Amino acid sequence: MLRSALRQPNAVLFAAQLAAVLLYPFMEGREAGRALFSIFGIAILGLVVLAVRHSPGLTWVSLLLAIPATTLLAIQAITRSDTLLPYSSALEAPLYLYAAGALIAYMLGDHEVTRDELFAIGATFTLVAWAFAYMYTTIQAIDPGSFTAATAPHADRSWVELLFLSFTTLTSTGLSDVVPIRPFARAVVMIEELGGVAYVAMVVSRIVGLTVMRRRAVDS
Repeated sequence: MLRSALRQPNAVLFAAQLAAVLLYPFMEGREAGRALFSIFGIAILGLVVLAVRHSPGLTWVSLLLAIPATTLLAIQAITRSDTLLPYSSALEAPLYLYAAGALIAYMLGDHEVTRDELFAIGATFTLVAWAFAYMYTTIQAIDPGSFTAATAPHADRSWVELLFLSFTTLTSTGLSDVVPIRPFARAVVMIEELGGVAYVAMVVSRIVGLTVMRRRAVDS
C-alpha cells in the first residue's frame, strides 16, 4: 500500500476517496464511527500530502495545514466527539483546494498524458468536492440553519448530506435534496457550480488539444 502510494499517489488517493464515499454512511451516527471517521480522515490527509509532494505544489504548504488538522482529528478520534469538526474542516478545506490546484499544475505540466495523470483528473475532482463539503461544514457551524433538506429541515445537516450536496453541485446534477437557504451559503454553492463547469471544460479542452497535437505529430 505504501509503495503504491509513493509510486502512484493520485491513484491511491482517488481510490481512497471513492471508498470513503461508501464507508462514511456506516460511520455516521455511531459513537465508534466518529473515531473511525477521524482516523480515516487522517489517512486521507496523508495521501493528500503525498499527492502534493508528487506535483509542482509546495509540500511545506500542505504540511502547514495538514499537521494542525491531523492534530484536531486525532483529538476527535480519542474523545469521539464532533465538537472540533468545524475547526478541522476549516483547515482541511484550503488544504484540499491547494492540493487540487497542485494536481492541475501537474496535469498541465507536460504534453503527454500518463496513467497517473488520468487518475489525477479524478482525484482533483474529488478533492474539490471534499473541499467544498468542508466549507459547508464550517459555514453551518458559523451560521446555523444555512442548509435545509426534505427530511428534518430545521436540523443540522450531517457530513454525508453536505458531501452529497457538494457532489451534486460540482457535477451540476442539482438533485435539490439538500439546499442552501442563507445568502452566504448560496454564494459558496454558486462558486462551486462555476468551478465544476470550468474544470470539466478545462479537462475536455486539454484532452482534445493533446489529441490534435498527437495527430499532427504523426502526420508530419
